[in-house]
Amino acid sequence: MKEANVQPGTGAKKSYVVAGAILSCSYGTQPVRLKRPISHGVYVKNKAQMSIGDYVPGVNIPPFGNCSSPLNPAVQASQMVDIYGVKKAPCIPVLTMPWLNGKSDMRIEGQPALTLNCTHHCLYNGQIRIENDGQELD
Repeated sequence: MKEANVQPGTGAKKSYVVAGAILSCSYGTQPVRLKRPISHGVYVKNKAQMSIGDYVPGVNIPPFGNCSSPLNPAVQASQMVDIYGVKKAPCIPVLTMPWLNGKSDMRIEGQPALTLNCTHHCLYNGQIRIENDGQELD
């Protein structure tokens, strides 16, 4: 088990993200936890550190509850509406590339480390953010 060389930073925005971090989607109804089925072998506070390559829906990122994006074909075809009349369907992100803004001078199995300031965008225009780096969560 390798331990990442962690040094005090100048702000929380660039903290390293670990398995169990909390994510949200601008069109989703619930936050989710970032997953890593098998560790990369690098740890922060005894938690698996994540890279920008940890973006696979269903493997790393679970569904965000229900989606309300008008660009989502499942929402367009849905008969399910919320109390305000907005159509919704299961929020399964469609992601085609790694996270943006990784820390390129810290590599995890060749990929830049995932930090709190990294973002992602779903094909249906949802903005995925890291709300909590997961380092202090159970």
